[in-house]
Amino acid sequence: MGETKKQSIWEAYKFSIILLGAIIIGSFIGIQFGENATVLKPFGDLFINGMFMVVVPLVFVTISSSIAGMNDMKRLGKILKTMLLTFVGTGLLAAVYVFVTVKVFPPAQGVSLAMPAAEALKPFQTGDQIVAALTVTDFPELISRKNMLPLIIFSIVFGICTNMIGEKGKIIARGLDALSEVFLKIVGLLMYYAPIGLGAYFAALIGEHGKELLGSYARAMAVYYPLCIVYIFTAFPLYAWISGGMEGVRRLKYVVSPAITAVATQSSIATLPVNLEACNKIGVPKDIREIVLPIGATAHMDGTVLSSILKISFLFGIFQVPFTVVGTYVSALFLSIAGGVVMSGVPGGGLIGEMFIVSIYGFPPEAFPIIATIGYLVDPPATMINASGDTIASMLVARLVEGKNWILKDKEPLNQ
Repeated sequence: MGETKKQSIWEAYKFSIILLGAIIIGSFIGIQFGENATVLKPFGDLFINGMFMVVVPLVFVTISSSIAGMNDMKRLGKILKTMLLTFVGTGLLAAVYVFVTVKVFPPAQGVSLAMPAAEALKPFQTGDQIVAALTVTDFPELISRKNMLPLIIFSIVFGICTNMIGEKGKIIARGLDALSEVFLKIVGLLMYYAPIGLGAYFAALIGEHGKELLGSYARAMAVYYPLCIVYIFTAFPLYAWISGGMEGVRRLKYVVSPAITAVATQSSIATLPVNLEACNKIGVPKDIREIVLPIGATAHMDGTVLSSILKISFLFGIFQVPFTVVGTYVSALFLSIAGGVVMSGVPGGGLIGEMFIVSIYGFPPEAFPIIATIGYLVDPPATMINASGDTIASMLVARLVEGKNWILKDKEPLNQ
């Protein structure tokens, strides 16, 4: 039994362990050989260029195919409206919390690296900038990682319109779904090279920029992990109390199982069956939990909001750019939520989300390995908050849909 458990944990964390091991080995090589380690940089560039090459078509086909393939949205009704309100509300509160935290404790404070300048780190301050950020003047410009927000918007609209034309659109939807599988397979193949690519890149990076970069990771983790612990033990009980008073807080014990499963699997989708069981024990009505939880597994990403804003703040600090303008906060919030939804169905976890951040803010490609490493370091607590937060969200939806006494209707929830 113990051996099986160890094996399952190894299977769940195998890729992350190998990848982090490669990065650690690369870092040691960089420390040991100094600037001579930069000879390995081309091996890292191969991986980074490959990922950026596939990201544009991948984003288009994954978003548009998922929307084009939707069948019955009418049945969501009041539950859907309430669910969206809940998702946005908890996401905004998580964002405010992390914004305050990174303002008080900047994750990259004192770090100064001689990196290439970022291209377009301009916050959304004017109407022209907003238009330029959300649209392009010609279709060929859409097919570029430098215009990710317009691409995401176009993909959403394309998927909706494909869905609206009915039977004819199903042919396109099936084609998009097949293309999505093709590009995800390409990403899967690229990931086999990821340990070599990121290991080599980090050897060159540490060799060139020294130990101050490693120290900055320690500071980022010292900010993020306590941030997550405080969030779990303050926000979750607060939401449970709003949902069902002290009885709601008492039933938080059923959230432990989804939380542990999320850490073990590193996947909100894989945690879904456990979440459904937990919500049944809590007493969340069947129709609510069966709508909120599957959608929440891809669209309710409070943990991703926390980690994404930390990563954005970290890069701004690394590149000596002030992370203070309101427009920057708004774009960071939008990107953290959109990135969470898009990357949820992509193998390799947050790598696609990290590419969004690098591309949209105009950071140079050298920023990608830096932020990707942070992504793997913060993934366990982020996934735990994402998945267990879905259970909490279903409780909030039940409160808003069923009324304040919903949790008292079934003191001993039955298995349905």
